Amino acid sequence: MKGLSNIALSVRASTTLAVDSLAKQMVSEGHDVIGFGAGEPDFDTPDNIKAAALAAMTAGETKYTPTAGIAALRRAVAARLLEDCGVKYESGKIVIASGAKHSIYTALRALLNPGDEVIIPSPYWVTYTESVRMAGGVPVIVEATRDEGFKITPEKLDEAVTVRTKLFIINNPANPTGALYDGGELRALADVCLRHDIYIMSDEIYCSLVYGGKKFVSVPSLGEDIKERTILINGVSKTYAMTGWRIGYSASNSGIAGIMESYLSHSTSAPSTISQFAALEALTGSQDSRDAMRAEFERRRDYAVARINSIEGVSCIEPDGAFYIMIDIGEQIGRTLGGRHIVGGDDFALSLLKNGLVAVVSGAGFGAPGYVRMTYAVSMEKIKEGLDRLERFVSGE
Repeated sequence: MKGLSNIALSVRASTTLAVDSLAKQMVSEGHDVIGFGAGEPDFDTPDNIKAAALAAMTAGETKYTPTAGIAALRRAVAARLLEDCGVKYESGKIVIASGAKHSIYTALRALLNPGDEVIIPSPYWVTYTESVRMAGGVPVIVEATRDEGFKITPEKLDEAVTVRTKLFIINNPANPTGALYDGGELRALADVCLRHDIYIMSDEIYCSLVYGGKKFVSVPSLGEDIKERTILINGVSKTYAMTGWRIGYSASNSGIAGIMESYLSHSTSAPSTISQFAALEALTGSQDSRDAMRAEFERRRDYAVARINSIEGVSCIEPDGAFYIMIDIGEQIGRTLGGRHIVGGDDFALSLLKNGLVAVVSGAGFGAPGYVRMTYAVSMEKIKEGLDRLERFVSGE
């Protein structure tokens, strides 16, 4: 029997989903696990959005839609990007897909030839590297350290560029670090991309979750020259608690958008019609629920950061966006906790889950083995109890 695809064999399973799966298995077995693993808002989808989906079904909106999405939704995306991000796109440059992850992969298929290099700052969302490999590209990892606020510098970006570089991926605010680039930092990075004639993929899925009075800046808003070579990625999952509805979108120049639409037409076709109408309501209806969620996430962040930094042996820096905290476990390396010798985030996360009944995600899958990631997209009650358990675990109780 002939072998399987080398590309497929090179792809690793999602670290975040693997930990979440094990934690759910333990819960099903009766264990009282507190899950700080998967990045999913704990809020329910707002009622007006669910009502819009029901109304669409009742009205018979259950057929295929155009591949790039219903016209009204594409217009709504364009309007929301203008209002929230100050960037203007014609609706024909918007492509709807089955989640932001799907938009990323489709954009990579539109851009990459075999062997093209893609620069990805570390720590990075686990799917970036694997999606690049799935599209035939080569991920090039550039470390952004804690001292740098987990943000790549233009000097490091410039040093990583080669003749094979096709694309730079930036996630702002970032998963897993919550780091937020300001306008000046983004402009400096974009200038490097302009000088070397490379594309930018700007994943802005957490753009509405920014805290402490900080301002979000969208990459394509920096100028027409930057906008022309940028593929903006966003969606409704995080902002509107719609993870299971699977609606993401991209905004790009017409050439890239056209290729993405053609690719989708022969792969998945359009996303769920019902979900598209729900997303239409999310983007055009009241934004009160979005604002309320953001305020609650900030309250949780403030508590969690202070609590973590009060625990001897672990620490963190305050994230400016998203709903994640990278916990520095450097002082735990070399210790034995719960009967397991700790050599990195994998050992720490596994031992904490089995012995402390707290699920976090190892930083190894994000390119940061000396860290674990927790999400504060869970109730304040669970955050308090989970961090109490973390303190008992690292103290050896």
